[in-house]
Amino acid sequence: MKLYAAELDFSDVAREFQVEREFPPNLVEEARSARDQFAAHRRDLRDIDFVTIDPVGSKDLDQAVYITEKGDCLEVWYAIADVGAFVRPGMGLYDEALRRGQTIYLPDEPARLYPPELSEGSASLLPGVDRPAVCWRMLVDAAGEVQEYDLSRATVRSRAQLDYVNAHHPSIDLLPRLGSLRRASSLRRKAVNLSLPDTRVHRLDDGKYELILEPRNQAMDDNSEVSLMAGMVAGAMMAEWGHGYLRTLHPAPEEALEAFATELASLGLTFDPRSEVGVFLASVDPTTVTGMAVHKEAAKLLRGADYLFLDTKPAVIHAGVGGMYAHVTAPLRRLVDRYATEYCLARAEGRAPESWAREDAEAVIDTMRRTSQRANTVDNACIRLTEATVLQPWVGTTFDALVLKTNEEKNTAKIMLSQPPIISTDLVGSPAEGDTTPVTLVTADPAEREIAFAWPAD
Repeated sequence: MKLYAAELDFSDVAREFQVEREFPPNLVEEARSARDQFAAHRRDLRDIDFVTIDPVGSKDLDQAVYITEKGDCLEVWYAIADVGAFVRPGMGLYDEALRRGQTIYLPDEPARLYPPELSEGSASLLPGVDRPAVCWRMLVDAAGEVQEYDLSRATVRSRAQLDYVNAHHPSIDLLPRLGSLRRASSLRRKAVNLSLPDTRVHRLDDGKYELILEPRNQAMDDNSEVSLMAGMVAGAMMAEWGHGYLRTLHPAPEEALEAFATELASLGLTFDPRSEVGVFLASVDPTTVTGMAVHKEAAKLLRGADYLFLDTKPAVIHAGVGGMYAHVTAPLRRLVDRYATEYCLARAEGRAPESWAREDAEAVIDTMRRTSQRANTVDNACIRLTEATVLQPWVGTTFDALVLKTNEEKNTAKIMLSQPPIISTDLVGSPAEGDTTPVTLVTADPAEREIAFAWPAD
C-alpha cells in the first residue's frame, strides 16, 4: 500500500528516523563515473522488444519484460538492472549501499540506496538506450508453472516506458494471460496475495485535504506476478544448490488466523481459520473500504518475513508465496538483490560466487533486517502524519465508525471510518465489536502525529 502525499512535508519524519536523502559529493561523482565491468562478456539481446512498467514519473527502472508464445507455452524474457556491474568492492558506493540497505520511500521524496546518477541514470533500464542487465528467460506452461529457465548477463534496450494506467504495447499483450495463469498457480500453492490500494491525498479548494483510494490497476497485479515468478525461480535455484540468499516466512500461527477471523466477523464476513487465506482474499474486492480493511488486516498474517543465508542453514519456504523465494528483481532499490543475483549467476555459469557475495553475508542480512524495520516505522509515521493532517479540521466532529476490535481491559478499540477511509486504533472506549457507532474526533495533531477518538460520542 503506497501513500501519495507529496504536497505534505515529511522532512521531520526523515530527520527523526535518521533517513538520509542526500549523498556526499565523492559518492555522487563515483556514481557518475561508474562503468559496466562486464561490457565485453554480455549476450546481445537488443533485438528483444523489452518494455518497462512502473508508476508514472519513475526513473529507477529495475525491470523490463517481453512475453511471446512458444508452442503451448509463454516465453517470458525478464531483464533486471545489473547493478553488480557498476558497484564493486573497494568503491565508496559499495560500502554505502551495505550501510543503507534499501531505498526508503517517503511520500514526497525517496531516500535512495544509490545516487540518482546511477539508480536513475546509467544503471536504470530507461527507454531507447543500451543498458547492462541480468536477463531471465522463463518458459511457462498452460497451467502457469515454469518448465525451464536460464539467465545470463546481457545488453538490452527498452522500447518504451509504460505506466500502470497506460500499459499497452505489443510486447506485453500476453501479460494479462500470464498474470491469470500465475494467480491460478498461487491458489494451488496456497499463497497469500495482498492487493492493497494506493491512497492519494488530495488538497481541496478550501485548504482541507481528503484521502482517496485509487483503483487497483490490473496491469500492476499482472506485472507483480512476473516479479514473483522470477523470485521463486531464483529461490528454488539457490535452495537446490544449497547456497545463496532466501526471503523466508513461516506460516501464520493459529492464534493469528483466529484473530483475523474475529476482525472479519466485525465486518460482516465469515472466515474459517482452517480454510485457505489466499482463496478467501481472491474473493474480496480491495478497492472498497471494507475490502481495503480485509487486505490490510491480512497483512498481519505475513508478519515475520526474514532473510536467510543458505550455506550451513537449511532452506525455508516463504509461506506467503507458497514456495522458495528470493529477492532478485529490484537491485536499484534493495541491497540483497545484488547478492542473490550473484549467486544465481554463479550457479547458472557453473562457477563459485565471487568472494564478496559470501564474505558480506552476515552484514547483508543484518542490514536488511535493520533497514526493513526502519522502512516500516517510517511508513507508519508518514501515514500518521497524513491522517492527522486530513483530520485536523474536523476535531470535535462525530463520525460513524465500525468497531473492529475492542480491548475492554485497556478501554480502547480499533475502528474503521468509511470517509475518510481510515483504520484507527486510537479510540478511547470499548463499544461492542461489530457495532457501527458514533465516535468523536478529539485530537488530530500533525506535529505530534497524534489522533484520538472518543466513545460515547459527545
